[in-house]
Amino acid sequence: MLEKTKKVFKIRNSTVRELLAEALGTFILMVFGLSSVAQVVLGKGNSGQYLSINMAFGIGVTLGIYAAGGISGAHLNAAITITQWVLGNLSWTRLAAYITGQFLGSFMAAATVFALYYDAIYDYTQGNLTVSGPTATAMIFSTYPAPSVSLQGAFFTEFTATVMLILGVLVIHDEKNNAALKGAQPMLSGILVLGIGLGMGLNTGYAINPSRDLPPRIFTAMAGWGMEVFTADHSWWWVPVAAPILGSLSGVFIYKACIDFHNEPDHETENKKEEAGMETS
Repeated sequence: MLEKTKKVFKIRNSTVRELLAEALGTFILMVFGLSSVAQVVLGKGNSGQYLSINMAFGIGVTLGIYAAGGISGAHLNAAITITQWVLGNLSWTRLAAYITGQFLGSFMAAATVFALYYDAIYDYTQGNLTVSGPTATAMIFSTYPAPSVSLQGAFFTEFTATVMLILGVLVIHDEKNNAALKGAQPMLSGILVLGIGLGMGLNTGYAINPSRDLPPRIFTAMAGWGMEVFTADHSWWWVPVAAPILGSLSGVFIYKACIDFHNEPDHETENKKEEAGMETS
């Protein structure tokens, strides 16, 4: 009975550590990202450009993965976490812990950036917090589609961008293929996100992550922007939640179909290495 109790305690303790790691990693990612958007918007283009937003999110991803990677694997993205659960790599308990941690970190990051730029936001908007219009500021915290993009086009953009994200992540981390050096993986993941922003950010602002978009949207609804953050642009809010999840699952399927299913088992690879070594000798 005592051994069973110890085992349950260890599992719970491990789950809490993973929750906190995901919270901190996502917090770091989001503070860098959201503050860069705030600086560009509130500075009216004089304190940064679109490129600075791309770079800040890339830096945030890199540091977030370095912070949480050794404990939770640093998903920092509910779409990745749900995909890992579908693949059988996570239990229900860990699924809930990871997503809770990500949402908590993202929500706190939105609150931190709001506090950081509180005076600038109220000066820019004259106290009128809006989702659209010449002094709109809701886009500092969550993504909204470009006016020229249809809902279907926006969904496809988020779906495709997430497919590319997952393919990139798998390429960087696949030990059976040609994985990057472990210490370089966080930096390459940050460069991957930078690349997605540089090439696929025009239509939707490349949310590619429910944990990046939904918690700050909830914060803005509570902080003064109101429920329009959910109803604007034909109730756009669900697209950055659903499209990344479907994109993540599809990206894994594409990678497995093209690469992973054709990889040899680890022991066969090792045997071939040993045979090659013997032949060389």
